[in-house]
Amino acid sequence: MYRYLTEKKNEYVLSKQVLRSGTSIGANIEEGIGGQSEKDFYAKLNIAYKEARETKYWLRLIRDTNYITEKEAKALIDDCDEILKIITAIINTMKKKFSSQSEN
Repeated sequence: MYRYLTEKKNEYVLSKQVLRSGTSIGANIEEGIGGQSEKDFYAKLNIAYKEARETKYWLRLIRDTNYITEKEAKALIDDCDEILKIITAIINTMKKKFSSQSEN
């Protein structure tokens, strides 16, 4: 996406934003996996969720400024929604786990 926008569309601001937030999702998940505790993992997953929301925002903005087609945007936004669902499911599972641990 970044390469396409910079090389084909001469767009440098929005493309940089989507590159930054999009790559931050995986970086935060990876950092969480290597965390010292489940709470570290949980915290990093929450950051990854926020970055995925931000990425979705930039994708919609790129679409709305006509740098990509509606069809291209839909595929990318759908992928982002799927990532959000996965992260949300993991966060909710961890919340339940933390809640049951505090009850014991």
